Amino acid sequence: MKVGIIQFPGTNCEYDTQHAFASLGCETEILWHKNDTIPEGTDLVVVAGGFSYGDYLRSGAIAKMSPIMKALKTYAHAGGKVLGICNGFQVLTETGLLPGALKRNEGLHFISRHHYLKVVDNNNEFLRHCESNEVVNIPIAHHDGNFYIDAAGLEELYANGQVLLQYSDRNGVIDNPNGSVDSIAGICNREKNIFGLMPHPERAMETLLGSNDGRRMLEGFLSA
Repeated sequence: MKVGIIQFPGTNCEYDTQHAFASLGCETEILWHKNDTIPEGTDLVVVAGGFSYGDYLRSGAIAKMSPIMKALKTYAHAGGKVLGICNGFQVLTETGLLPGALKRNEGLHFISRHHYLKVVDNNNEFLRHCESNEVVNIPIAHHDGNFYIDAAGLEELYANGQVLLQYSDRNGVIDNPNGSVDSIAGICNREKNIFGLMPHPERAMETLLGSNDGRRMLEGFLSA
């Protein structure tokens, strides 16, 4: 499997992401933001976490204008698989590839810790190796992770099985760290080929680091 990982000025999780997919046996390539094409044969493009362009103006607002994003839109609209992690999720909402928006955390603080997530819908390639209502432990690290969508949009997300993950405690009871609507931590598009989440599965690949729950998430793409 060939995985391309987009790198903007300020991205800081590209090499963690590269290491995570390489540990699963994938061929990986870092894609510079000024590239205007996605390499032929790419099976998955990851928009990695970090602080693209220093999060100036608004998280992801400048990154969406990079040349590679035009190529990513073409790739995604043709059915190519895309995963946005943390800042990558913010970039995907800014470009309109995913609905909603990411706002400043409700408490106005940067949050960095492991946090439990409940799997809401596993009928997709990303979470196919997880069970519905299963609780996983994945690190979060964000200042603008407060997912917002209006009532009509929220209803549509649930109707189409687009809500993937909710923040919870170890028992699956809602535990919202940032004010996200309905405690949502991750979503996908209607066609289920574009995925975004604020938590960092690439940081949960080894029990030595506190959890390997992220491994099963990323493995979902391998068996697609």
